Amino acid sequence: MPQGKPSVVPEDGLTTRQRRNRPLVVVHTGIGKGKSTAAFGLALRAWNQGWPIGVFQFVKSAKWKVGEERALRVLGDSGEGGTVAWHKMGEGWSWVQRDLETSEEAAREGWEQVKRDLAAETYGLYVLDEFAYPMHWGWVDTDEVVAVLRDRPGTQHVVITGRNAPEKLVVAADLVTEMGKVKHPMDVGQKGQKGIEW
Repeated sequence: MPQGKPSVVPEDGLTTRQRRNRPLVVVHTGIGKGKSTAAFGLALRAWNQGWPIGVFQFVKSAKWKVGEERALRVLGDSGEGGTVAWHKMGEGWSWVQRDLETSEEAAREGWEQVKRDLAAETYGLYVLDEFAYPMHWGWVDTDEVVAVLRDRPGTQHVVITGRNAPEKLVVAADLVTEMGKVKHPMDVGQKGQKGIEW
């Protein structure tokens, strides 16, 4: 895409502006670090444009105080930019599954809330953080997710993060980035640290 110009212009009857303003489904997947971080970067851009933002955390525990949450809440309450609503459904980190039944129920309830908000056109940007996991584990039906996202009204953008994004979601998405890992401090026994992981 030299100078921001697409390499292909489809014959779809849309103007450049209409095509440019189509709502997107974005997926950040893969084993590398940075999937959620990239999604929250999009949230900052959306906030700057004045869009209402809905963040739905599907796996990270409600007890965890992540830096992005505090920053976006402060921005959302600033009276500048867009508003920010933060919803936590997770019972713990994806690799420390404690009460699977409770986690599954929370994920399903979270998806039901997202569906209600999409139908009501509540937000301009939805960050469905680590939502790939509930689909991968079979807690939420991927076919239903794809259909709901395909049929959502208005100009609502949705970004989904998490490893193992189902192939059907990847195919249906407009933008997919797979984060790869070259090196990670944990490879040499270093645990996560403040300001880097949270």
